[in-house]
Amino acid sequence: MAFSWGSIKSLLIFFGPILLPKAINYYNKVRNAPRIHGLQVVPLPPSVSRALVLLFFVSLTFLIQTLPPFAPENVFQTTQSRLQIPVDVLFTRLASLRPSGQLTASDAALRTRFVNMESRLLYLQLGPDPLAHCPFCGADEPASYLYYALPSLAVPHLFNLVVIALVTSDLFAGRAGAAWRTVATIAAVCLAVADVYAVVSYDYQANARALRLSDLDFFYWKARVWRAVGLAALDGLLGWLMYLTATNRAFVNPPVPAERVESAVRMLAATKGRLNAAGVIKNTVIRDEELRSRGTLYWSHEVRLMRDVMEDREVIEGVNDALQNRIDIQTITRDAEMYAESVLKPVS
Repeated sequence: MAFSWGSIKSLLIFFGPILLPKAINYYNKVRNAPRIHGLQVVPLPPSVSRALVLLFFVSLTFLIQTLPPFAPENVFQTTQSRLQIPVDVLFTRLASLRPSGQLTASDAALRTRFVNMESRLLYLQLGPDPLAHCPFCGADEPASYLYYALPSLAVPHLFNLVVIALVTSDLFAGRAGAAWRTVATIAAVCLAVADVYAVVSYDYQANARALRLSDLDFFYWKARVWRAVGLAALDGLLGWLMYLTATNRAFVNPPVPAERVESAVRMLAATKGRLNAAGVIKNTVIRDEELRSRGTLYWSHEVRLMRDVMEDREVIEGVNDALQNRIDIQTITRDAEMYAESVLKPVS
């Protein structure tokens, strides 16, 4: 069922005021989640880096496949011929463009199938491979060509599913990849289903009314490009989400109690280690006569310097002014008494 731009615009006007505030709230929630849970941005883990490199090369491979040199040949575009051109004229033109001046085995197979309009229409829908190599297909059963084309149609999707399963495995990318495993798998399956549905539901008979080459809809070549772009976009989006999760920039989950306890234990152990090191240094200083005398001289100098500063007239006047005009002594005294009582209060 086709939707016009007017109907899409009406749906956006109706659902926009409802969905837009929810989308904004979700975005703010995702963006502020790390700060709310007290998590800091961390460097990208090496395991996630390897996963992102793999996703990058897979996406790049899909995009390279969209370039014209890697696309199967379209005999109608190569020879600049209409769909209704006689078979002999079409393949005579094609043979003249071959380096050897003769048709290849695939060209000869296509020539035997291009005897009717149905085969040419299926060629524009499914590409040259089913028409040239299918041993059980015939124009009287158009669905047989579709059955032959389905495995090759599913190959890039299956390959991408294997890549997604690898990069989202806990052993390969850790928790940052495993968090998106289900979502990425569902998205890949939905993309494959949408691709197959687009091919199956395509009205290939519409090209029969095209009288000029420019009027033809080369569906197979267009679908091939959009398929590769869609898979590359899916892998790129997955890599971006994994990056945000792995670095605690977004889509973070609050640490479980066991992780919090483990983190607190690590912090306490690190603090204890520093205190032990400080104790060792202090004992060393006390036991060494030279270091002890240098420490005594340092603190004697600091105390004398502080006393001289505090006895300065301007400092005394500034302290008195602050005590009289800026600091509420009674409030500070009351807070100090309450704090002392809370500290000295016996535990019941």
